[in-house]
Amino acid sequence: MYYGIPTLLELESIEECAKLCSDLNLHFVELNMNLPWCQPDKLDPDKLNKIAEKYGIYYTFHLDERFDISDFNPIVSQAYSDTFIKAIESAKKIKAHIINMHLSDGVYFTLPQGKVYLYEKYEDEYLKSISSFVSLAEKEIGDSGIKITIENTGGFTSFQKKTIEIMLNSEVFGLCYDLGHDYKHGKPDEEFVLNNKDKLYHVHFHDATENSDHLPLGEGENDLVKYLYLANEINASMVLETKTVEGLKKSVDFLANTPMPIIEQYGLFEE
Repeated sequence: MYYGIPTLLELESIEECAKLCSDLNLHFVELNMNLPWCQPDKLDPDKLNKIAEKYGIYYTFHLDERFDISDFNPIVSQAYSDTFIKAIESAKKIKAHIINMHLSDGVYFTLPQGKVYLYEKYEDEYLKSISSFVSLAEKEIGDSGIKITIENTGGFTSFQKKTIEIMLNSEVFGLCYDLGHDYKHGKPDEEFVLNNKDKLYHVHFHDATENSDHLPLGEGENDLVKYLYLANEINASMVLETKTVEGLKKSVDFLANTPMPIIEQYGLFEE
């Protein structure tokens, strides 16, 4: 099992993130493609590979959180397709085996009876776009071994669960379980994720309360040891997704002082 860090706003470059990751005796940096310095035109594979070799780390990707392959405007959806293809090209060059993404809720109309999501209203057209996206992903990924992981953000809708069912029929797709998001929203996705744990490849690991997430490990209410054992069982990669250097150090200290066989087995905190 491998542990990583997110890209942090208080740092100014990928190399700074890589150095922090190495200093914490962790394994990878998740490159967040919302940031200006993580855009496809800014990612120099040769430079990234040299940084990875220098600090003994590797990379995963997190697609732009606005990523929406199903937008009804073909100009917009094509732009996201092009972005996705560029991400895969970059991932191949730097040997990033995980590309994580959110599923967009799309636009909704608020009617007297409540929200009506356009992707649910026009589900056939929406799901057709998803099938096309799966075909695109399979073509672009080929035999590279890259997995596209779908992250829960606060309760999968019915049309998103149908989307995931289509995606999980493909070898190139899997799940990312964000346990902090799930706890904060009352655990609407845990059962769904655990029912598909054979496709769970990636975990976003942070503590949470009912009002806050992305807390350092041990500062919230989540059953962290339970999920450590789960991640170890399935050999998932795990991002310690706190958003500050201080929070990451606290999370690493929590793991180092947790009497877990997986910690000892992988020797993560040896000097």
